[in-house]
Amino acid sequence: MSESALASEQLAQYRDYLLRYALYQLRDETLAEDVVQDTLLAAVQAREGFAAQSSVRTWLTGILKHKIIDLQRRQTRDPLLLDGPADEEDLSDFDSLFDRTGHWGSDGPRHWADPEAALTQRDFWSVYQRCAERLPKRTALVFAMRENLGCEIDEICQNLDISATNCSVLLYRARMSLRLCLDQHWFGRTPS
Repeated sequence: MSESALASEQLAQYRDYLLRYALYQLRDETLAEDVVQDTLLAAVQAREGFAAQSSVRTWLTGILKHKIIDLQRRQTRDPLLLDGPADEEDLSDFDSLFDRTGHWGSDGPRHWADPEAALTQRDFWSVYQRCAERLPKRTALVFAMRENLGCEIDEICQNLDISATNCSVLLYRARMSLRLCLDQHWFGRTPS
């Protein structure tokens, strides 16, 4: 077996992992398949440059992250792929949660008894996924780039051509939406 065939087979064994990762980030099976294919092709083409300073999985994940960011950058340049301008999103639902001084009102978040124990429960992630799917696409994109891909604010702003203020607002909206949804559908529910 040739060295290149061996390398291609080694890379292909990570396909399922890469696909799960891409699906989690993109929430679109077709796009996830495309970026995984692009990732594996790029890895095959650059395998001589792999210096084994990290694991193959880490190296492939790094390539995949860049492919996802490139895809998201292209999507933001195509207005048909986004929900609309971020400044059209309504924050009025959040205003009722705070008093006039900016502190939590009477309907503030409930005490989360033991968040670490809740995180270990398998059902939590399906509830989290449903809550994340409710986010507007642009908001979800900024949140995923920051929290899942580990991009810095300035990198997100540059890739999506938004201001740092807009980025911060979108992150705030994403976190608040997720907090409220999880509070309602996970932490606030009565145990069965």
